[in-house]
Amino acid sequence: MAQVRIPPEIEKLSFEDALSELEKIVRRLEEGKGKLDDAIKAYERGSLLKRHCEAKLQEAQARVEKIVLGPDGATDVEPLDVD
Repeated sequence: MAQVRIPPEIEKLSFEDALSELEKIVRRLEEGKGKLDDAIKAYERGSLLKRHCEAKLQEAQARVEKIVLGPDGATDVEPLDVD
């Protein structure tokens, strides 16, 4: 199954804005009100927002670095291992 590309209007959202919209969608879906077609569209958008948020978090994790002190006293920077 081919993965759906994240639309540009979602890609331009900050992590915080995308997460806020996703939370609103989840609340609406949990209420169970409204039409089925609207719920399906909201679920699809929520799925794209979730993927966007995950990508933003991965980008942030890749940028996080830690400073290490070498045996000779020199400092270096290496990726933070959070696993």
